[in-house]
Amino acid sequence: MRYLSTVVLAVVVTTLFAVTSASAGQPAGTKAAPMMPSGMHGQGHTGELDINAASADELKQIPGLGEANAKKIIENRPYKRKDELVTKKVLPLATYESIKEHIAVAPPKK
Repeated sequence: MRYLSTVVLAVVVTTLFAVTSASAGQPAGTKAAPMMPSGMHGQGHTGELDINAASADELKQIPGLGEANAKKIIENRPYKRKDELVTKKVLPLATYESIKEHIAVAPPKK
């Protein structure tokens, strides 16, 4: 009986998710694409935040970055490469390693 209750609950949750997604104008089981913030790197990988252009609020959205680290990133601009966050001693290596896939440095505008 317990197994049957678990199966019924799983079916209800799955159905509810499908109905909710479909009612939002999306196919069931998909997510809406997030809007690109102003600091998003327009070239290359999507989802990378340009550390030279991102606001503090945008930087804080990166998992592992809080208000203090966002402030330090902004105070130590500009960056030529993203690994300068470590070489300039803005972030510890462990923090940099956890966020490096989410950040970028856009080429300078000519």
